[in-house]
Amino acid sequence: MDVHTADERTLLMGMLDIQRAQIAGILDNIDDAESRLRLVPSRTTPLSLVKHAIFVEKVWFHSRVAGVSRTSLGLPDAVDDSFILEPADTIDTVRQAFLDACEHSRQVAAAHDLDEQFPWHQGPVTLRFIYGHMIAEFARHAGHGDILVEQILARR
Repeated sequence: MDVHTADERTLLMGMLDIQRAQIAGILDNIDDAESRLRLVPSRTTPLSLVKHAIFVEKVWFHSRVAGVSRTSLGLPDAVDDSFILEPADTIDTVRQAFLDACEHSRQVAAAHDLDEQFPWHQGPVTLRFIYGHMIAEFARHAGHGDILVEQILARR
């Protein structure tokens, strides 16, 4: 897919997939122990960033667009809680859960028009808005991850 000359939907999907790949790539070149290192006061670690991205996929596509309740999806109420790591969370399990969530999101989105509206606490939003929001959020978090990984690699 050439996002440089694509129609609007293909462009939005392609740009989001580029950012999704950047999020998954946060976990490249580090090990499980390094992925959990806290280098900032918040719960933000490379692994927790990817775990948070699972939450974001599920909130926007699986819940808002598909209409499944957050409770049914097992999502925490507070965004900050989406960064909490469990002992069983590893690079492999979290990355796979993220890739699975992305694939499900693609399937959900494919059934809807860009102009279709979905409920949000600030008022209705279109699928077009959701794509834009996701691209921006994942670009921001991928940048956070790049900086954290750079700091981790410098410690070796």
